[in-house]
Amino acid sequence: MNHWVIEQVLSAGVHGLMLCHARNPEAVRMFVATARYQFERAELKGADKGIPEGLRGSGSQSYASRIWGISGTEYIERADPWPMNPKGELILSLKMEDKYALANVEEITKVPGIAWGEWGPGDQSMSLMGLEYLKKGGSNEAHAGSDGFTPEGLPRIGVQKLDEARARIMAAMKANHIFQLHSTSIENLEQLIKAGIMVTHGTSVEVTNKGRAFTKRQMPY
Repeated sequence: MNHWVIEQVLSAGVHGLMLCHARNPEAVRMFVATARYQFERAELKGADKGIPEGLRGSGSQSYASRIWGISGTEYIERADPWPMNPKGELILSLKMEDKYALANVEEITKVPGIAWGEWGPGDQSMSLMGLEYLKKGGSNEAHAGSDGFTPEGLPRIGVQKLDEARARIMAAMKANHIFQLHSTSIENLEQLIKAGIMVTHGTSVEVTNKGRAFTKRQMPY
């Protein structure tokens, strides 16, 4: 019912969006559909199967294309979710951050058009553990070395329910080729990269440079 918000934001020239509290696959399919234009793209060869016809309308490309520095026609061609569309340049992501999302995560992550996602540790802690857990000082973050690492190679939180929730969500994303976000630190960055984490937040220049050095990534400039 709020598709107009997505359309308005994209029409302002934004390159990516995140759907928080992605609780069911129907909502995710509409999220993807709302970000797309209303014509078939034969070159996708059915990669967008199951997504309703796009809801963005003619005229929305006018301002957005100027922000992107390309023509309106070029914008319409490129304004499609990557990596579902290899030539697309929109990045759509999800937060599966409560017990409802957890229950449906295997179906949610099968919806095409999503580039990356995360399990939302803060909200997941609220949803699964409740207020008393937080009042008692329960932590929603996993710190390097505090309790070692899980079999998946992630920093152990130390609360079974949360460790299991994260593992289930991460496994579902991995199975459906969705890049996984996880918070990191200078101490656990290399371990997380080895575990398959492809998205994180740059908490410092030191963390960013360490990640580039470890992955041997060369910047284009």
